Amino acid sequence: MPGYLAPIQKPTVSTTYTAKDITVLEGLEPVRKRPGMYIGGVGSTGLHHLVWEILDNSVDEAMNGYASAITVTLHEDGASITVSDDGRGIPVDKHPKTGQSALEVIFTVLHAGGKFESGNYKTAGGLHGVGASVVNALSKQLVATVRRDGVQWELAFKQGKPEGSLKKVGPARGTGTTVYFQPDATIFPKVEFDAAVIAERLEVVSYIHKGVKVTFENEVDKTKVSFQHQEGLSDYLAKILKDRNAKPVHESAFVQARESGPRLDLVLQWTESTDEHLRSYVNGIPTASGGTHENGLRAGLGKAVRNYIDTHSLSPKGVTLTAEDIREGLTGVLSLFIEEPQFQGQTKDRLNNPEVLSAVDSAVRPALEHWLNHNRTMAEAIVARIILSARAREASRAASAEVTRKTATTGRLNLPGKLSDCSGSGREDSELFVVEGDSAGGSAKQGRDRARQAILPLRGKVLNTEGMTLAKVLENKELADLVTALGCGMGKNFDLTRLRYGRLIILADADSDGHHIATLLLTFIYRHLPQLIANGRVYLAQPPLYRIDVAKDTYWALDEDHKTRLLAQYGQGRSKPEITRFKGLGEMMPKVLWETTLNPRTRRLLRVEISDQIVTDRVINELMGKDASARFRFIMERAEDAEELDV
Repeated sequence: MPGYLAPIQKPTVSTTYTAKDITVLEGLEPVRKRPGMYIGGVGSTGLHHLVWEILDNSVDEAMNGYASAITVTLHEDGASITVSDDGRGIPVDKHPKTGQSALEVIFTVLHAGGKFESGNYKTAGGLHGVGASVVNALSKQLVATVRRDGVQWELAFKQGKPEGSLKKVGPARGTGTTVYFQPDATIFPKVEFDAAVIAERLEVVSYIHKGVKVTFENEVDKTKVSFQHQEGLSDYLAKILKDRNAKPVHESAFVQARESGPRLDLVLQWTESTDEHLRSYVNGIPTASGGTHENGLRAGLGKAVRNYIDTHSLSPKGVTLTAEDIREGLTGVLSLFIEEPQFQGQTKDRLNNPEVLSAVDSAVRPALEHWLNHNRTMAEAIVARIILSARAREASRAASAEVTRKTATTGRLNLPGKLSDCSGSGREDSELFVVEGDSAGGSAKQGRDRARQAILPLRGKVLNTEGMTLAKVLENKELADLVTALGCGMGKNFDLTRLRYGRLIILADADSDGHHIATLLLTFIYRHLPQLIANGRVYLAQPPLYRIDVAKDTYWALDEDHKTRLLAQYGQGRSKPEITRFKGLGEMMPKVLWETTLNPRTRRLLRVEISDQIVTDRVINELMGKDASARFRFIMERAEDAEELDV
């Protein structure tokens, strides 16, 4: 999010420290005090995590055979959600320990739920008993409605506390639970749900739990869509391949469905793509950070392929096949259902069960090996793809070694000639600005803090690296210079400890060309230096597009909308504002560039973060990939919202 990055001030510490200084948070107070512990943060990812928590409860009913339909509604205000299912309905009778209704307990007490005992749910995604209560704690308003035993019940909450007692609304047909909630704007800086993110998550749910009907009603744009997939993961794989424009190298996918032991659904297909793309789920929960189930899959897959190659004497001469070679171009979906998953934290993005590794390994290896032996034509196409990957890796390594030999980063004298390095020896507080054009680079070099800010100017637009091999990327001098300046290597040779700067900051003009250059650089970083983004090292500078002088005061506007807001706020009833539009960074005097864009006390920086790996990957592939039709659709759908192009 935009914000000023200023030096941290040392806090004032009390000289006394006694028992009265110990704060005891009760009920749901800890959630409101430290929401990041429960939902990962209060940004867009945390906001949408509230939806996933309530949705997961409905999904748990569906995966255990108690529900067949789930509906999620984004209301007209864009800031409130309703999740409804036709499951059994949350119990409303009094809890024997608390004397409150079970419905109230579930929404007001942490670690209270029906999933701690195995008799209620065979498998479930919500296991910690905090999801519903966390959503309630972080909502301005929440209303839970239950249809059960022919009666409809309702209980309303405000900021986590019940507003009155459980009410019997009237008779009801069928069973189920409906939860309406509006996140608290005093906790979330921006309460605005993304309909596309919600729709994509719901579609995934329909693939993982085949046969379940999942409906998304978007009252903002008056649309309604339903998802239902009888073929489950096979349909999901087809969609992934289409979205990624990935061409398979063999006709049919490997499909495995195992009910005994841990229930496992798996679909795999090798493609001509240069990367591995695996999506994994545990009890319907996306595990973006992987875990023991993914490790088990990779282990079993590697053994099966190697056994097939050895059995049929297909090992290539002069090349050693690595695990990465075997998995290059592999696209797949793994869905696992187990009784006691050990997730890493409440956000549940990684599975830690140690026993799962061997269970998945032993399930996948014999099944895949059997499939390869009984589908020889497809198996040989896969092996040919793997050997091609190994030879390409050897060629890329040779090309990378040649670049490293010519431009080694062991000393400053071997750095790119156009790099103006910083003079300080500290790494964490240093910054590398990648600047658009030599002219802007000159202004930045003069205006920077020479002790801690380095400048690397780029000539023109860099290469679009989407879908390109590492060897091809390294042939581009601009990108090779950037890799050399960073010093951390790339791809499989990446080493964060060798990174020469604490921050990599992309500084481009605040116009359409500048945005394009920034996108090209981000595509390169996302595909070949993703660890920099994951470790919070990549930023976008926010240079102003307009200078507004009103009397003796000067204001800087980031874009057209910002200019309009500033004029409305400061330009009324005063002398006529003087407005200057910058055609580029090169037009700025070094002092102005320092004050608006380089000075840590006054600049604005955007940290680059990945909130949803799946959505990010799809968008980059659509906008930067070889298939122009996806870009055409994107442009036409947003033509009315496009800004006027610079001329």
